[in-house]
Amino acid sequence: MSMRTPLSRARGLGSAKTGTEHWWLQRVTAIANIPLVLFMIGFVIAHLGKSRADLVASVHHPIIAILLALAFLSVLWHMRLGMQVVIEDYVHTPAPKLTALLFNTFFTLLLGVAALYAIITMMLGD
Repeated sequence: MSMRTPLSRARGLGSAKTGTEHWWLQRVTAIANIPLVLFMIGFVIAHLGKSRADLVASVHHPIIAILLALAFLSVLWHMRLGMQVVIEDYVHTPAPKLTALLFNTFFTLLLGVAALYAIITMMLGD
C-alpha cells in the first residue's frame, strides 16, 4: 500500500534516492575535516614567521604533503556539498539553479586543482 497521494503518483514526484547519501557525505566530510583542519591550523601556526624555504622543506615530507592534500580536498568537497544544498533549497528557477550548481562544481574543482598543484610543486620542487 502506497502512502503517496494519487496526484503525486501521477506527477512522478517523490524521492530522488540521493538525499541520504548526500546527508552522509556531508557528515563524513565534516568528521574528516576536524583532524585535518586542526592539522592545517597547527601547520600554519608552526610556520608563522618562517621563510618560504622552511615551508617548502616541511612540505617535502610525504606525510605532510598527503595530509595537506587530504585537508584541502575534504574541505573543498564539504564546501561543495553544503553550497549545493543551499542552491537547491533557495534558487527556484531552473536556469539560475543549473548555472549556480555548475559554477559551484567548477569553482570547487578549480580550487582543488590549484591546491594540489601548489602542494605537488612544493613537494617535488627545490
